[in-house]
Amino acid sequence: MLSKPDEELPVPHHAVLTDDAEEILAFGRDALRDGQRVALVTLVAIRGGAARSLGAHMAVRDDGLFCGFVSGGCVEAAVAAEALEAIRAGCDRRLILGQGSKFFDIVLPCGGAITLAIHVLRRSDPLEAVLAALAARKRAGLRYDAAAQSLEFIRGATDPGWDQGSFIASYRPVTRVVLCGRSIELKTTISLAGAVGYDIVAVEGRAGLRPEQLDEDSAVALLHHDLDKEMASLEIALASRAFYIGALGSERTHQRRCDELRRRGFSEASIARIRAPIGLFPKARDAGSLALSVLADIAACHTAARRVGRSAGGGIQGGGVGNRCAS
Repeated sequence: MLSKPDEELPVPHHAVLTDDAEEILAFGRDALRDGQRVALVTLVAIRGGAARSLGAHMAVRDDGLFCGFVSGGCVEAAVAAEALEAIRAGCDRRLILGQGSKFFDIVLPCGGAITLAIHVLRRSDPLEAVLAALAARKRAGLRYDAAAQSLEFIRGATDPGWDQGSFIASYRPVTRVVLCGRSIELKTTISLAGAVGYDIVAVEGRAGLRPEQLDEDSAVALLHHDLDKEMASLEIALASRAFYIGALGSERTHQRRCDELRRRGFSEASIARIRAPIGLFPKARDAGSLALSVLADIAACHTAARRVGRSAGGGIQGGGVGNRCAS
C-alpha cells in the first residue's frame, strides 16, 4: 500500500555499514520477505571523479533504514530520502548529483557528477537468484530496464554498464584465498584474511590442494619454506583458473622453483603466472608484515584483473621475478 501524498516520510538512517553488494542485496530481499517496500539504488553513470565504482548499490526500506554506499558517505542520506519518495510514489526515478544537478546544495567532494537509478522493487526473485548464484560461487548479474522499470537476473557476469538501454550490474562471489603452509606466516595470514572478509581455505602441512577448491575468483598463496612440500599444490594451482598464484621465497629460491617446473614440463607462460617473491612490498621479515603484503598484493591483482578484462590466460604484469596475475 502506498503512502498518502501528505504523509511525512521517515528520516533515513544507516541500518548496516557495508559496501558489499551481496549484503546489500540480502538486506533488500529480507525486507521484501518481511512485507516492507524497498528501493534499490544503483550508480549507473560517472562523470569525472567518484568515490564508488559503477554498479555500486544502496537498498532503502520504507521505514527509512538503508545500507550501502553510492558515494563516500556524504550524499547517502539525501539519496535515501529520494528513494523514500520513489517508494511512496511507486515509480522509479533517476537522480543526478554533482555538476549539473538540480540539487545545487549537494556537492561531491571528489568533483564531477554521478547518476543514480532508483528502482522500486516489485519482487524479490531477481535478488534471490543472484544471491543463490553467489552462494554457489557463480558469477551473476542484474539487468535494469529503466523504460520498463523492471529488474531481471542474468547468468554470468560482464563489466557493469549500459547495454541497449538497460544497465547491467555485475557480481562475483567473495574472493577465495587458499593458503598453503604450516608456519606462523600461515596462521597470521589466515587471521588477517578473515578480518578482511575473504573466503579462506587453509591447506596445512603436506596436505594437498584439491582442484575443486579453486575457481576463477580464487587466489593461491604458498607459504611453505620448502619447495618439495609446495610442488604438488603449485602444480594444481597452475592448472587452475585462479587469478593469483604467489609463492614464498627469495629470488634464488624462485629460480630453483622455475627450473623444477620446467623439468616437469610447464611452459614459460604458466611459470610466469607465479608471483614470487610473494607480496606487494619486498623482504617482509615478520609474519604480520608478510600477511599484509600478501593480502594487499591479492587485492591489487584482483582489482587490476577486473579492470582490464577476464580473458582466459591473460594477465597483468606485477612486481617480483616474472610476476603475473592470471585472469
